[in-house]
Amino acid sequence: MTREEKSIAIENLTAQLAGTNIIYVSDISGLNAETTSNLRRACFKAGIKLEVVKNTLLAKAMEASANDYGDLPTVLTGNSAIFISDVANAPGKIIKDFRKKSDKPVLKGAYINSEVYIGDNQLEALATIKSKEELLGELIGLLQSPAQRIISALQNKFAASEEEAEA
Repeated sequence: MTREEKSIAIENLTAQLAGTNIIYVSDISGLNAETTSNLRRACFKAGIKLEVVKNTLLAKAMEASANDYGDLPTVLTGNSAIFISDVANAPGKIIKDFRKKSDKPVLKGAYINSEVYIGDNQLEALATIKSKEELLGELIGLLQSPAQRIISALQNKFAASEEEAEA
């Protein structure tokens, strides 16, 4: 790879990193062709971009980015692939699902909304993070619940007063 090609690759990675707040770094080496294809297909269906990257280029892109990736560049050893997503828990769920059949992919680290997670032991926590949509749904449910109870109580009170008026 020439210097110019490396420079272009770093610029492309920097642009990708700037366009998202959710990045998982994992090791998918050793997966056979069929499993890799299944992983890519699952990522595509979930709206996740999966890309195998060179560690040095990704480290330079992280350095050039406006985001603070903290210690995340320290996990860039061996083979690395990045999962770029709009939903915080989606890559974690896919990795966890694939780990039921294989010991790969191995989570090296993740960057989610300015928080850095290092190590494969973080996978369970990352897979169970609630997405923005799930949190909004819960919040709306909580807000609607008291209002629904008040409306129900008023309806019951109104129905009871109508019965009294008729009697």
